[in-house]
Amino acid sequence: MSKLKSEVTIVSYGIYTQWDAKAKSLPKIQEFTTEVIAQIDIEFGMVVNFKKAKGEKIKFCIYHPDIPNDDGEVMPPFEGEEYVGNNNWDFYLGDTIWAPVSNKLGEWRMTIELKGKVVADKTFDLIQEEEKNEANFWKKRGF
Repeated sequence: MSKLKSEVTIVSYGIYTQWDAKAKSLPKIQEFTTEVIAQIDIEFGMVVNFKKAKGEKIKFCIYHPDIPNDDGEVMPPFEGEEYVGNNNWDFYLGDTIWAPVSNKLGEWRMTIELKGKVVADKTFDLIQEEEKNEANFWKKRGF
């Protein structure tokens, strides 16, 4: 008998309400975007749905700009593993910004792997508030 092929879909991505790791519910999407104004406690990431993958192990990773730890050394990417809870399972992968904001600016890439293959990949550009304007919009698009 052949095993059903897993289905993986990015349901939402962008800015969310604060996530409570102890709560059963996932944070709620507030704005679909990959450009995030860096502010303390802003919650950003993605919700990914897994179908036909119950019991499979996923690996997730958050690659962030070169953020130093308390000793001044660059922190490694945040990595972890989780088992798919059921056959229609939503998983939130996200992060939040802490002080100082200045060293959190840049690209934050979030990936999820299933069976050794990247099945969800989203990069968020954390910017200062004054960078989010019309001139920057056109500059980023090569005009």
